[in-house]
Amino acid sequence: MDKIIITLDGHSGCGKSTLAKLIAQKLNYTYVDTGAMYRAITYFFLSKNMITDNRLVIGWEDLLDTIEISFQKNDKFLGSVIHLNGLCIENEIRTMRISSLVSVVSKEREIRSKLVDYQQQIGIQKGIVMDGRDIGTVVFPLAEIKLWVTASVTVRAKRRYDEMKKVNNDITLLQVSENLQSRDFEDSNRKISPLKRPEKSHIIDSSSMTISETFDYSMEVINNYFSVNKE
Repeated sequence: MDKIIITLDGHSGCGKSTLAKLIAQKLNYTYVDTGAMYRAITYFFLSKNMITDNRLVIGWEDLLDTIEISFQKNDKFLGSVIHLNGLCIENEIRTMRISSLVSVVSKEREIRSKLVDYQQQIGIQKGIVMDGRDIGTVVFPLAEIKLWVTASVTVRAKRRYDEMKKVNNDITLLQVSENLQSRDFEDSNRKISPLKRPEKSHIIDSSSMTISETFDYSMEVINNYFSVNKE
């Protein structure tokens, strides 16, 4: 059976990354976390003092070509993790500071163009599971399977809080909830590639579902596709 492209789109904290990893592991596909890419670029510009007052400092475009992002295997994490200019920054990008600023970076046309090009290059050979916010609409609009993952703000905030608490003991649930609602608005209303449900995508509302249940449903969709399109 020929390999395909599977996309997962949705708001932050809806569980799409965990689900994407499980699907990739099951199919022996490559998992690509596009949200980590935007976080990495945010981390880069923040480390260069190029973000002030929730905006990029004039001249940031001159540094864009110096950024190299890659995914490499790491025994401490499930699957591949992100590297920025050769250095693993998986933990560094999972902070509330980065979360609060990533929308500042992700709305810039030049940055999105750079990352979309990179993401499409990864997908040339297919056999990938990619999650993000414009994967099924912009990056791979012709993907064989598109999943739209959603959940209530309350559920998403608790999930993200539990995740971030591992690297930041000072974080509060209220901070996480407010950040998610702010990012929801920014992602859905930005001029460039706003977050929206891809056409012909399968809806997965994980508000009251376990990760096992969302995985089982996703694999049902995938197996049905393979069954219909088998050689």
